Amino acid sequence: MTDPLHAELLDLAREAARRAGELLRDGRPADLAVAATKSSSVDVVTEMDIAAEKLITGLIAERRPDDGVLGEEGASTAGSSGVRWVIDPLDGTVNYLYGLPTWAVSVAAEQDGVTVAGAVFAPMRGEAYHAVLGGGAWATGAWEGERRLACRPSPPLDQALVSTGFNYVTDVRAHQADVVRRLVPLVRDIRRGGSAAIDLCDVAAGRLDGYYERGLHPWDLAAGALIAREAGALTSARHPDTPPSNDLTVAASPGVFTPLLALLDEFGAWHD
Repeated sequence: MTDPLHAELLDLAREAARRAGELLRDGRPADLAVAATKSSSVDVVTEMDIAAEKLITGLIAERRPDDGVLGEEGASTAGSSGVRWVIDPLDGTVNYLYGLPTWAVSVAAEQDGVTVAGAVFAPMRGEAYHAVLGGGAWATGAWEGERRLACRPSPPLDQALVSTGFNYVTDVRAHQADVVRRLVPLVRDIRRGGSAAIDLCDVAAGRLDGYYERGLHPWDLAAGALIAREAGALTSARHPDTPPSNDLTVAASPGVFTPLLALLDEFGAWHD
């Protein structure tokens, strides 16, 4: 039985993700421009990232004013309730800027440092994914009703479809490209979608056998990693007993996870 607090947090996460996603989808200006840059000149923020984060944080402040918040675009409050919201108001900003469909809103809630609820809304897919700790992972989309998610049965690694992403810092990108060069002959193929949240949900939905990326932040992965785990995937950083982190995030079906992680360790895919 789902903890009533966790159910409340999930409901709010889903509402916040949906409302922000609708704002981003319906309010995107034709002349959308870069509002700022972050780690490099190609790591952009748009005016819509900022507007979406304000919508989400405003809703949380209205409903649960004692909670903490950590958002990609600068929202940060400590809170006093033991609950912290981890928000990516627009995951896949460059895709959004260029009019590509692979972008999402990610909203997760932590209780005492443990992610207990998460929602990812991908408006251009018409899909929403959600999970609560111990309650499985679920999605709505073009099909009727909610669908329970389950990661794909594990193929041999050489038949696995794996996704990754790239950092915006030049020397890190170059190293990541070298890891891909070494990995691609050993798997079925590599995909690069541009949204960590969607990649993690695609592992949960059985659309990918595995996913890895270096340099993710808590807001990139909090909701998606919970959804992947609740769908039966394994997640970790460089070592299998450590949670996903900025050093490395890996998510895969159980049979793919161990050999993929071993190769990534051999190839030095983590951040020193």
